[in-house]
This record gives sequence, structure tokens and C-alpha cells, in this order.
Amino acid sequence: MRIEHVAMYVHNLESAKQFFVTFFQAIPGELYHNPVTGLRTYFLTFEGGARLEIMNRPDMEQAKGLKRTGLIHLAFSVGSTARVDALTEELKEAGYTVLSGPRTTGDGYYESCVLGFEDNQIEITV
Repeated sequence: MRIEHVAMYVHNLESAKQFFVTFFQAIPGELYHNPVTGLRTYFLTFEGGARLEIMNRPDMEQAKGLKRTGLIHLAFSVGSTARVDALTEELKEAGYTVLSGPRTTGDGYYESCVLGFEDNQIEITV
């Protein structure tokens, strides 16, 4: 068994898509639009086959806290400590807040955590 994809609501669908394309080399599928519900979605495919569905609809709730229940971050493995460092710096220079790292965690991961688009936490690991 494997997870087929993960989905998340976003406020600005095009900005979210561009974030993942620019920094994580996502390949976006075609825009899907349901004219009845107003739902718009993109499936983004990443190296190795992982997929993320980003979605938007007119009746979404706005508020979300940094420490909340549910999915808390997306983690991307970038292959090396040097790439973790470089991508973290690239995101910082692009105006995103680095929440932690790069560092080696107590459980042995080399990672950083960045507050990405729309305050979603993005973890970058080896």
C-alpha cells in the first residue's frame, strides 16, 4: 500500500503552483475546474512520483494556526546536506521565513523548516 497523493486547500492557486514549480521542480497537470462548486485544482508531480493536489474554492475558511491539528508540514528530500543548505538560503532570499535549521535533529535528520506560501510549513531534508 502507498499514499497516492496528498491534497491541500490554498487561497491563491496559481501562486501555490508557482512556489512548488520554482523551488521543488513540480510538474503541474492541467487545471481542473468544477463550475458547479467553483472548485479548481492542480495535481503537481514530483521526482520519484509523489503527487500533491492543490485546491481552491470560494467557500473555504480563512484562519489556520501555526500549531494546529491535522497535517502540519510537507517534507521534501533533496538528496544532500549541501542542497538542504542551498535551497533553504534560496527560499530565505526569496522572502520566506526560516523557522529552523539547517541542522541535525535529535533523531538524526539533517533538515530545515521554512514557512512557505500562505504560511504552510515546508521541511527540507537530505
